[in-house]
Amino acid sequence: MNWQTYYGSFANPYGFKILVPVLSMVVVWSLVWKGMALWRAGRNGSKVWFVVLMLVNTLGILEILYLYKFGKKNSVQQIQ
Repeated sequence: MNWQTYYGSFANPYGFKILVPVLSMVVVWSLVWKGMALWRAGRNGSKVWFVVLMLVNTLGILEILYLYKFGKKNSVQQIQ
């Protein structure tokens, strides 16, 4: 048996050249959506949603659902 049988195509040097940029894009994608959803949950005072969004990683799917379906826009007026 050779090394490709056990490790697949990502174990060779050319596979890592593809894997690193793809994983980097996935991390950035997830962090952007998570940041926006956590910001809205915090502004709305939704403690349960905030904790769930903080702990569960779904590559932005749960965050997008919260932003567009469950998280109402709160019109908080700033005190000046």
